[in-house]
Amino acid sequence: MSKAVRFTYLALLVLAILAPLLGLYPVFVMKLLCFALFACAFNLLLGFTGLLSFGHAAFFGMAAYIAGWIVKEQGWGPAAGILAGTVSGALLGLVFGLVAIRRQGIYFAMITLALSQMVFFFCLQAPFTHGEDGLQGVPRGNLFGILPLADDRVMYYVVLAVFVACFLGILRIVTSPFGQVLKMIRENEPRTTSLGYDVDKYKLLAFVLSAGLAGLAGSLKTLVMGFASLTDVHWTMSGEVILMSLLGGVGTFFGPVLGAGIVIALQDTLADKAGSWVNVIIGVIFVVCVLAFRKGIVGELHAFMERRRARP
Repeated sequence: MSKAVRFTYLALLVLAILAPLLGLYPVFVMKLLCFALFACAFNLLLGFTGLLSFGHAAFFGMAAYIAGWIVKEQGWGPAAGILAGTVSGALLGLVFGLVAIRRQGIYFAMITLALSQMVFFFCLQAPFTHGEDGLQGVPRGNLFGILPLADDRVMYYVVLAVFVACFLGILRIVTSPFGQVLKMIRENEPRTTSLGYDVDKYKLLAFVLSAGLAGLAGSLKTLVMGFASLTDVHWTMSGEVILMSLLGGVGTFFGPVLGAGIVIALQDTLADKAGSWVNVIIGVIFVVCVLAFRKGIVGELHAFMERRRARP
């Protein structure tokens, strides 16, 4: 990682720490960080392993329900809710992975979509999700009995700390020998197999890691917003996380964060002005991005910088 990139990350971290003091609405930034973490988790699978999943909403949404149910109806603390949600996302990812991992391309994507829809209909019927009403009024409680998460600023810095830790964790995973094997699988799976690597094992582990992080994002989102609904587990949520990753730049570290920021900001800004047309506007932006910026915003910026360095 170059010094310029490190300086940029450091500047963004300082900006994020100061955000509540600069007048930014903490709940909005927390929501953005939750979806940025969700997009980073998805990018670990698509951008660095080459597996396109259409079912990531299942991990995000199921974890949101589990965390909300643990905290609100079982009376456990927020740490237990987050842990339970994360573990449920990882276990669900293990089941999905065992079923889908031996398929490739469109078959893999369709199997994950079908499994995700099964989870959606389970959540629609299961009593603990309260069906179409969803879980409402989930309390934040006190983290470890010390930190009052009802205070937006305390909750904000907890969410920020979790996001930074996960971002650095993904960075470490991708740059590790394990991550290099994932990239080899993305670039040329048959050759990776011929070199003696157990490709299915690596792909399954990447799938479970990605699902667990998506579950963590869903759990945090429930505590931040105070509810979990069918929207979290609907297939459109899987589409949104794909859009965030493609818009920012698949296979880049910061691209999914930027993509999530743009999508969440557009939804928040245009919701009152454009109503349901906001989805049409975001769809148009997606089409323009795919046609004109196929590498995403950050990917195109990297390509531009590389071309400048290559000039004599």
